[in-house]
Amino acid sequence: MFTTARKVIALAVLTCLLGFGSVMAAPPQNGSNSTAQKRADFKSAMRKLWEDHITWTRLFIVSAAADLPDKDATTARLLQNQVDIGNAVKPYYGDAAGDKLTALLKTHITTAAEVVAAAKANDADKLKDANTRWFANADEIADFLSTANPKNWPDAEMRHMMHDHLNLTTKEAVARLHGDWPNDIAAYDEVHRQILQMADMLSDGIIRQFPNRVR
Repeated sequence: MFTTARKVIALAVLTCLLGFGSVMAAPPQNGSNSTAQKRADFKSAMRKLWEDHITWTRLFIVSAAADLPDKDATTARLLQNQVDIGNAVKPYYGDAAGDKLTALLKTHITTAAEVVAAAKANDADKLKDANTRWFANADEIADFLSTANPKNWPDAEMRHMMHDHLNLTTKEAVARLHGDWPNDIAAYDEVHRQILQMADMLSDGIIRQFPNRVR
């Protein structure tokens, strides 16, 4: 009986020790985990904003190409996305900068609509003019962002990102207007991959510039 009692006690002690070891092995619940989660959430939110950008752009292209009755509503939602993107940077660069970015992005959208309309009408002169202004606006957006965060958003790299975005969107629109559905879908997949790279570049840049302020 005494031996049995000793075994029970030993087993209890061993269980306690193992439990204590598990507690010691668990990762500490400190601020670093919270910071990492905030940064991950911030990156996800930035991706969502730019995914909305290309999603509603695509839906606008579809509506404009087919003269669908939802074109005005789709355009309004697309323009709201530019406000959302501008608002997302206000906590870091201020209200004026956020409003300026929204204005530039709205021009990006309205000029893109001109490009699609001219291409649909097969008007070469209007297409050339709209396309020239579209790329000039892209450079303006890139320059504006680079000025705000030159270390993490070098101007040449930002211009390259914006030009890629425009070229791929053009590829998507042309395929849609010509009824080339396989290439239309493939182009959208390319647009999607590229915009996620750009969104990550933007969010990473803000995290590096404001390591203690990312919400």
